[in-house]
This record gives sequence, C-alpha cells and structure tokens, in this order.
Amino acid sequence: MPNSTNLEIQYPLGEALPASGEALEVAPGVRWLRMRLPFALDHINLWLLRDEIEGVAGWTIIDCGISNAETQTAWEAIFSSQLGGLPVLRVIATHMHPDHVGLAYWLCERWQAPLWMSMSDYLTAQWLSNQEGGAAIGAKMGGGGSADHLERHGLNTAEDLALIRGRSDYYIKLVPRMPPRYRRMMDGDLITIGGQLWQVQMGYGHAPEHATLYCAKLGVFISGDMVLPRISTNISVYDGEPDADPLGLFLRSLALFAKLPANTLVLPSHGKPFTGLHLRIQQLQDHHVDRLADTMKACQVPITARDLVPILFKRALDTHQLTFAMGEAIAHLNHLWRLGKLTRKVSAGVWQFSVH
Repeated sequence: MPNSTNLEIQYPLGEALPASGEALEVAPGVRWLRMRLPFALDHINLWLLRDEIEGVAGWTIIDCGISNAETQTAWEAIFSSQLGGLPVLRVIATHMHPDHVGLAYWLCERWQAPLWMSMSDYLTAQWLSNQEGGAAIGAKMGGGGSADHLERHGLNTAEDLALIRGRSDYYIKLVPRMPPRYRRMMDGDLITIGGQLWQVQMGYGHAPEHATLYCAKLGVFISGDMVLPRISTNISVYDGEPDADPLGLFLRSLALFAKLPANTLVLPSHGKPFTGLHLRIQQLQDHHVDRLADTMKACQVPITARDLVPILFKRALDTHQLTFAMGEAIAHLNHLWRLGKLTRKVSAGVWQFSVH
C-alpha cells in the first residue's frame, strides 16, 4: 500500500472495480465486493474476510445489500466462485440502513451464521421491519410520521407530502425481516477475524450506532458510511427524535477517526478504497463548517428547514432526495439551536429558526 499524506487522496487500486459475482483482494484476506443499488447512489461495497472460528475455516461477510432477487443472485455467484468451498461463518452489519442490512436474514439463514451488530441498530432495524412495528404504525398514522415531521419544518407541497405518506412501507420492502437474534458489538471490542485483531469503533450521526472496524496490523479501516471518499454521508433528523443533534455526534465521531494513522487504507461503503484519511476528514469537517456558516447567514431572518434546503442544496431534487435534504437541513438548524446560537419558535404550526 503506498504511503499517504495529508496532501492528497489516493486510490491504490486505480480504476479497478470488482465485477458482479467477483471479488478483488485489497489486503491479505480482505476481498472487495460491489453490488448494484436501484437508487441515485447506484452501488454498495461489501467485504469478504477470510476467517476461522473454533477451528472451522471460512469467511466473514461485512454488510449485506438490499433484499431483492438481483442481490441474492449476485451473492450466489460469489458463493459458487469466491469462497473456495468454505462456508460463511459470520455476518457483520455496520448499521441498520437497508443497503447494509436488507439481506441479513437471508444470509444468516442460508449459512446458519450469526449476525453481529450494534444493539441500537439491530433493535431499530428489527422494529422498522416488523409487521407490528414501524411500517404498521406508519400505516395507522396514514404515513404521517415522517410527512408530519417534515411538514412541521415547512414542507408544504401537497404532492411531496402525499408521496412521503405513501412510503410508510419503504423500509420493510428493502428489509422484510431481521434475524431473530444477534451478537452485540460495542465500542472498543476486539474481534479476531482470520487471526487478525479488528477494533470496533462506533460512529454516530448517520445511524444510531454505526460500527466501523480497524485492523492495525493490516492498516485497514472499514469505515462503512461514516467516511466516504467523494460524497458526504447523509446526516438527518428523523421524526422519532425531532430534537436530535446528529451533526454534533457526527463531527465528534470524525475527530475520533482522525486519530487513526495517516496512511490507513479506508474501505468505504460507496466509492473506491482510498488513502488520505486525515485529509478526507478535514474536508468533511470543513464542508459542514461552511454549511453551518450558510445556515447562520440565512437565519438573520426567521426561516424554516424547507427555506434552507435550496441554500444548502443548489440542485434540483426529486421527492426521495428532498426527504434527505430536509433531514439534513433540520440537522444543521438543530445543531446551531442546541449550541444556543439560534432560537426556535412555532409560527402557524411550523418551526422557525433565527439568530438571537
């Protein structure tokens, strides 16, 4: 692995990408898989690590892909060509978003392998994918949970609100169920995978309790969605915790990741493996500092999160993208409000934020 400095981000594998059903080795015993997603963000990186548990040789899978026939077919191709006849021994999900945990139930059943995950994200995924949980409650509310939350922050387009209310089963379609039990991962845990020690470091802000994995001997950091090479991960406030400060949590997590060595090879969930971790963290921090400055400037007069969206996102957005943009606008407003730099008041049932 080439040396990396704080002055540049490098892609050690160049333009190489693993084809569907194939894998590329990025470090000893660590293979990169790439599967398609039916979204604007059109792929997810998954990881296959050579392992041995209680004397049985096999593999650990990190992240799963969404639940659909295409992803299952891609996995079956991996199983037939990339495992060398060895079983999957363990499935690790970094967090609860559908592209990471959607097929966890199928993989765990297919191989009779345990799921390892943080408690917060496992229970959140379990609730959202449960027929009596998130989808059912959303349906009983007329899909109102998320739509009502965004409406309170100024989203008033009838078409957008109707589409959002019609998406109350969005999660359960991509994560139809979860394994009934799991093995809890906690911050600071040391996990032996293939004879190498991997340290769990939890990140916050993007998901309730996002697991990352760092192997000092290999110099490899599996960052999930916490550190991506070209885009900034979504940081949103959701209806279940409307006063949350996920941006503050995310920035604190980045500061902790910056303590990893500068020449670490980062394996992100989207984009290509890269070096230049410290520079990328600084870029992400600067990005949010700039957005917070834009937010403060806009709040010289009372504004809603919907008013802030075109200031932070200077491009056309479809309804799916608008929900993420609204969540992120609220996150920036909430962060400044929680710091005491903005005040918040209700006007005609809608939250408005302004400088003191």
